[in-house]
Amino acid sequence: MKVNRRLGKAPQARGCLTDSNCPDVFELSDGRFAVIGLEMTEELRGLLPSDAGVGPGERLVVLPREVLIDARQDIPRS
Repeated sequence: MKVNRRLGKAPQARGCLTDSNCPDVFELSDGRFAVIGLEMTEELRGLLPSDAGVGPGERLVVLPREVLIDARQDIPRS
């Protein structure tokens, strides 16, 4: 597996000046997506709808709104 491409602008183009706290979205070679965001599993687990859950090995990751909106143009439609 490899990272095929970034979706949206690079963190530096969004004003991130360091390597910390710079959310990002990537498309992987197998078609899945990887995100760098703030891990908030414990803070949000109890707020999920009753039909949602966080399984073993999963984490809730939060992205700033502008990161996902910027990436939207690069997300494939199918």
